[in-house]
Amino acid sequence: MAQPDSKKIFFENLSGAGKAIAVLTSGGDAQGMNGAVRAVVRMGLYVGAKVYFIHEGYQGMVDGGDNIKEATWESVSSMLQLGGTVIGSARCKEFRTHEGRLKAAHNLVQHGITNLCVIGGDGSLTGANLFKEEWSGLLNELVEQGLIEADAVQKYSALHIVGMVGSIDNDFCGTDMTIGTDSALHRIIEVVDAIMTTAQSHQRTFVLEVMGRHCGYLALVSGLACGADWVLIPEMPPEDGWEEKMCQKLSATRSRGTRLNIIIVAEGAIDRHGKPITSSFVKDLVVKCLGFDTRVTILGHVQRGGTPSAFDRILASRMGVEAVLALLETTANTPACVVSLCGNTSVRVPLMECVQMTQEVQKAMDQKRFEEAVKLRGRSFENNLKTYKLLAHRKPESELPTSNFNVAVLNVGAPAAGMNAAVRSAVRVGISEGHKMFAVSDGFEGFYKGQIKEVKWGDVGGWTGQGGSLLGTKRTLPAKHVEKIAEQMRKHNINALLIIGGFEAFESLLQLYEARASYEEFCIPMCMLPATISNNVPGTDLSIGADTALNAIVETCDRIKQSASGTKRRVFIIETMGGYCGYLATVGGLASGADAAYIYEEPFDIKELQANVEHLTEKMKTSIQRGLVLRNENCNENYTTDFIYQLYSEEGRGVFDCRKNVLGHMQQGGAPSPFDRNFGTKISAKAMQWVSKKLVETFRQDEGQTVRGSSVT
Repeated sequence: MAQPDSKKIFFENLSGAGKAIAVLTSGGDAQGMNGAVRAVVRMGLYVGAKVYFIHEGYQGMVDGGDNIKEATWESVSSMLQLGGTVIGSARCKEFRTHEGRLKAAHNLVQHGITNLCVIGGDGSLTGANLFKEEWSGLLNELVEQGLIEADAVQKYSALHIVGMVGSIDNDFCGTDMTIGTDSALHRIIEVVDAIMTTAQSHQRTFVLEVMGRHCGYLALVSGLACGADWVLIPEMPPEDGWEEKMCQKLSATRSRGTRLNIIIVAEGAIDRHGKPITSSFVKDLVVKCLGFDTRVTILGHVQRGGTPSAFDRILASRMGVEAVLALLETTANTPACVVSLCGNTSVRVPLMECVQMTQEVQKAMDQKRFEEAVKLRGRSFENNLKTYKLLAHRKPESELPTSNFNVAVLNVGAPAAGMNAAVRSAVRVGISEGHKMFAVSDGFEGFYKGQIKEVKWGDVGGWTGQGGSLLGTKRTLPAKHVEKIAEQMRKHNINALLIIGGFEAFESLLQLYEARASYEEFCIPMCMLPATISNNVPGTDLSIGADTALNAIVETCDRIKQSASGTKRRVFIIETMGGYCGYLATVGGLASGADAAYIYEEPFDIKELQANVEHLTEKMKTSIQRGLVLRNENCNENYTTDFIYQLYSEEGRGVFDCRKNVLGHMQQGGAPSPFDRNFGTKISAKAMQWVSKKLVETFRQDEGQTVRGSSVT
């Protein structure tokens, strides 16, 4: 985007005029930090503030000089896709001393900086809060030493702090996700997927050690995302005797025909007595007890590296904007806050409350209060752990409840990555609840043709990481075949339906709901899970498959932009899927740093197209030589991708040339992202628990006859 006129401020009541904001990254690096830095700089400039980089974290603040530089709009171009942090990060012992903080205060006052945006972990944020509390005293000392004028104390009387958490471990309480966590999960799952092929070839067991000295989030979620046989984390150590139970589980899995086992160990894993459980110990245990060919892979700093995922770019950008807004709204008495993610919303939380809660987790673990430690980690961690326990360990047949209910699962509409993870989760949770699970092939077309079969626990093993729809899926709606579908439901005594799909699934559910008046077979609990790359299903912020599609778009845009480096000035027109929903184009544009995104929801005309061409023409006269424009496939019937390409080519003649690319079905393909695997697994488990609850509520035995209830969601 072009830098807008600072007078045209979108947030009418907020102005940064006369304010100076500094941004720094501190502690360990995390993918996505650059996206946060970019967002702070551009949002700060947008509202009329001066924005400064502080290079090398707190060390740069203490040293001053060239480490503190004013940022421009162009200075953060082409950094969104870079891993690590381009402004550098360092651990600074000097800042921990009073003398070091005095130097830092002097350097900030020299630049008129009283607004600080700190991107780092709990140690970095704690240091920032201490700096804020000491600020007035530090200024008075500087006056006494003659380093600043007396009126500077009044002019710069308060230091405002806003934090953003950059940590791949996701070990900070108060936020569902920290910047860098999703990218680290991508690195882990890439390795796991690669290892699975060689493990199957040789019938091997692999023990993977992932980062997480004090937090097991990466191990837990990667275990969910790849369907690991066993996961060891510090927050929930295994019960005494776990060694025998784990070996029994691995042996049972092999006896069902599985050719590999995956065990994931967090580097900080411990047993109930606080004794470390290392990956080498687990390997030796498996070899000794089972004799399996076993290998250890320690991922190490691979998890910190690489390109940030689409999720991390979007999260960092949203947090950066919210951080600037928080700084503009703060007063002298406002406590330092941290920008967090709650559900799908950026929120502000008191910084020290979060820091103290994070420290309480470690205390609870040290005192062996593990259940409390899990709760303190937050809702997201707790839900992940509950889902893992549901799916990872199969109960013996004798311990399963007997419900006598039959539940059918089917996919409807276009395939979306993560559908298979959702089916696996539904089947295994359903079996754990005591139901008989039935899989319907090829959607409602297969339903009315009778392509229905019972599916067992082991039948869905290894489904989590596979793309597409293993059940098969069609766009056929049920309305024309209601009678035949009702007949099949009677034949198989189907008591509940779980439909996984996009808008066609949503329409199908409505049609079945309307058919209840004529067919009592449909007066049963029916639930739909949103699974579509378009993310166009009403009532949900996200759909299974959308994150994988976004990553495909972002990776392709990165490569396309890179193809122009070192060549003449070039603008790329990229067409995305999405039907009449602009989600992929909008969010893909945000994550890839596009100059414009054309979507159906925001009508545009030839004047806007011309204005964008003029903006790109001006942009190309600077050092920036690449432009990117995204277009939703159905954004306008007249302003097609070809039309926009030809318009840009003609109007930019002599300044830049133009290329177009239609991404097409590559957005639907590929292995599901860690987010989609985890999301599909969790919401499917939740859906099956809802189905079970409704079956109990709405069905009763009356003189040996099943009386059907009526429920839909």
